[in-house]
Amino acid sequence: MNNSHEFSADLNCSYEAQFQYHLFPVVYSIVFILGLIGNVSALCLLTKKMKKASPSYVYITNLAVVDIIYVCTLPFRIYYHIKKNDWPFGDITCRITGTLYFANIYISIAFLSLICIDRYIAVVHPRKYIRMRNTHCSKITSMLVWVLSLAIMLPLVFGGSLNSTFKNNMTACFENFDPETWNKRMAVYNIVALLFGFVIPFTVIMIFYPLAANKIAQLKSSPYKEKALTTIRVILVISVVCFIPYHVTHLLYFLTRLDFIRNCAFSSFLYKTRRITMALVSLNSCLDPLIYYFTTNHFKLNYDRRKRSAQKVYTIAWHNI
Repeated sequence: MNNSHEFSADLNCSYEAQFQYHLFPVVYSIVFILGLIGNVSALCLLTKKMKKASPSYVYITNLAVVDIIYVCTLPFRIYYHIKKNDWPFGDITCRITGTLYFANIYISIAFLSLICIDRYIAVVHPRKYIRMRNTHCSKITSMLVWVLSLAIMLPLVFGGSLNSTFKNNMTACFENFDPETWNKRMAVYNIVALLFGFVIPFTVIMIFYPLAANKIAQLKSSPYKEKALTTIRVILVISVVCFIPYHVTHLLYFLTRLDFIRNCAFSSFLYKTRRITMALVSLNSCLDPLIYYFTTNHFKLNYDRRKRSAQKVYTIAWHNI
């Protein structure tokens, strides 16, 4: 075993990524500062200015809360990587911060998907959207996301140690699990996370956002048309830059842990790539305030009451909260 502490079916394989001890502290420090300032500011502004909670507001507020919780775990991860992946804070702290760290990825994707669906309905089915604004659908949906997330996280936290101690007395936290822990606990969580936390939500984003963008692009005159399209572009960029690389490498890593892929050179390359994508996925917490800037200028559907014909015209306008 070397500094990476990575478990492998082939003990002759070497897993090293010395750059991670500089990469993670720098990236996580930037994300912590920008993410905390951006998300706390956004949450304060949203709370003060929004008089009536629209569906978009509910989802965006929840996304801000998720990001704030996430960035609060980063000081632990920064110190962990400065100490060259040696966890000094104990098992319980590892369980809580590690679970929150990775849960942020999938809860964020869930709320991004809900924002996507909300935008699609607002553009393509405006009358239905008007009716939905007067219901508690968004609040109930958000509550279900949190309840489901807690139902998954709590057994992970209380299910046993998530530390891995090695012969050199160094302790890994929430990574590099031994084969027994992986097969009995983590494999199932990884399958659920990949399917319900990424594949399904990201499919929603990739389908509904282009449809909404196409509908907006067809609007002939709207001063807020470009802003609406920019919102869509921002969310797609965050999804593509932050989430896709991480989940592609994580899927490959999952296959190596199941021994579907048994190649030492590839596994070594994959270890290094995963460290980079883990840094990339953290950037979503400091990029999300860009979504708040555009999206909290929420959809207001203006019905043209002057036209009494059977074809009723709806235009999309973006007004500050």
